[in-house]
Order: sequence, then C-alpha cells, then structure tokens
Amino acid sequence: MRTPLCDLLGIKVPIVLAPIIAPVGGPAGPRLAAAVSEAGGLGIIALWLAEIEVIQTRIRDIRSLTAKPFAINLRLDLGVVARLEACLEEGARIISLFWGDPSDVAPRAKAAGAIVMQTVRSSREARVAVDCGVDVVVAQGWEAGGHVWGNVATMALVPAVVDAVAPVPVIAAGGIADGRGMAAALALGAEGVWIGTRFLASAEANFHARYRERLLAASETDTIYLENLFDGGPWTDAPARVLRNKTVAEWEAAGRPRPGQRPGENDIVAVSASRGDIKRYTPVAPVTDIEGDIDALPMWAGQGVGLVRKIQPATDIVREIDAEAQTVLTRLGSLMRA
Repeated sequence: MRTPLCDLLGIKVPIVLAPIIAPVGGPAGPRLAAAVSEAGGLGIIALWLAEIEVIQTRIRDIRSLTAKPFAINLRLDLGVVARLEACLEEGARIISLFWGDPSDVAPRAKAAGAIVMQTVRSSREARVAVDCGVDVVVAQGWEAGGHVWGNVATMALVPAVVDAVAPVPVIAAGGIADGRGMAAALALGAEGVWIGTRFLASAEANFHARYRERLLAASETDTIYLENLFDGGPWTDAPARVLRNKTVAEWEAAGRPRPGQRPGENDIVAVSASRGDIKRYTPVAPVTDIEGDIDALPMWAGQGVGLVRKIQPATDIVREIDAEAQTVLTRLGSLMRA
C-alpha cells in the first residue's frame, strides 16, 4: 500500500517504527531499524543521550545493514543541537523530533536538506510545528507506550491534527498494532502509522525473555499511564505508559507517594553489563544483558499490547500489517458498493 507519505520518505509502505528505548539506540537499534526499512517501512533509532561518537557509530551501523531510508529520533529538551549536527554530518536525511518546541531545531535540519518529523499532542502544537517548517507531523495519542507526550486519544487527536495542518502529511501513533488499526488511521486522514509495541515482540529486538513473556500474555487492560513513577536523570516528570508490574503494585499499595517517599527508592533491583547497578524506578527497560528482579523494571507498552501474540521477524510484521490493512479497506469498499 502506498500513500503520498511513502513518496516523501522514499518508502514502500506507510509503516514507521516508533523510536523504542532511548538513550543510545537500545533494543530498537540498527538491527531492528534496518529490518523495518528493508521490509519497505521506515526504521528509526533513538539517540536521545548518545555521545557524538556513539551517534556516528549507530548511523554507520545501520548504513551497513540497509541502503533504504531510515530516521534518527532526537529529544528536544536534551541538548539536541550538537547531536543533530552529528546526525547531519553522518548523512542522516530524516530527523524525528520529540518532546518540545522545534522552532530552533527544525530550520537547522531543513537547511541541511533533511526531512523533519515532529511528534505533537494537539492540533495547536501541530500548527506550530508546520510553521517551523516541519514536513511530517506525528500525532501521538494517549494510548501509546513508553514516554507519552499528550493526553488525547488517537481517535480524537488524529483527525483534529489532519484538519489543522492539511496538506502536510500526518502519521498516527498510539494503540496501533495491526492492519485494522492502520486502516482506521488512514480513514481518519493519516497517511501512515507509527508502531512501537508490536515491534517490541520482533525477533530483532533484544529484550529480556521475561519482558517478552509479559508482552505476549498482556491484554489491552494491563498497561498503566504514569506521570512520574519511572524517572531519574532527564526523565523527571516524564509521563509514560508501561505494563503493570510489582513496582507499580507496591507504589499503588503505598498510596501513590511522590518521588522521595516511594517504597524501596534506593533498592538495587537489577544489574546490567552495560549500565551497572539499576535502582528501582530507574527508566531502564529489561534488555538481554540485565539480571535480577526483572519484574521490578519498567516494561514499556501501549494499549495495543493486547494484539501482540507472537514473536516475529520485523519483516513479517510489516508485511502482515500492510496486507491486513489492504484487506480491511477492500472489505469496507465492498460494503459501500453493496
């Protein structure tokens, strides 16, 4: 399936990998991003806190795996300018911006010839982004997993954003995990979909086995939106959606206390070969090099998790979603002709 977004980004299907897990690529690193791009979608790697040398390495890594288009995701409130310049110097040509005002950054990227995408939470933010020169607007609904920028549901947000910025293309994000969701997003006026949770269960994502088990067993009611539970470092007061776990349960049992008063705040619950000791409430999801109390760590997931039922190669996920969306749209078209 092709939409005008595909022509703009140089991809074959309007499916975009959400930038899963910062700061330096994490499970949604070059291997997963390249696999999505190779399947015809757009792979993304998040480099929120990466050092310049790491940025250079990650971009070179993904280029060694695919010649297809890919994007780099940067968080606007985390010293983005130097990282942006490093991305552009390495030849990154699609830049995805998140969590802030793009007015200083988008023009820099555009001047270097990059396509700029901006995640928004309202139609007002969408208009501001377009006025800054943003080429593609990502409307992130409240159903999304991981860090969540807004509090409006995808069904209400997407058409409002589409109307606000037409003819600028809009990508729908939040709660979309299969072809039915993709077809619905297109019906709302979006030109593509932004999918994270479904790709958490891809063969290329290096998550801990226990995290995968929880994802596959979860229903649509097993996530919780938290304003500031898993914080620390640059994630202070950053709302997020996760699977309910023992840390959440103990915090709720204690009356949902503020940071500084939460149970077990200084407990070391796990250890990572790459990150060292991990304290409770640290915003680090369980990847394969972590050992310890895995169920105490944040497991990012959106409300679409109830539709994730098996581990698949990313290529199969892209093709399955695209094929199902086409089937749904064909069926709806036949109803109109009946």
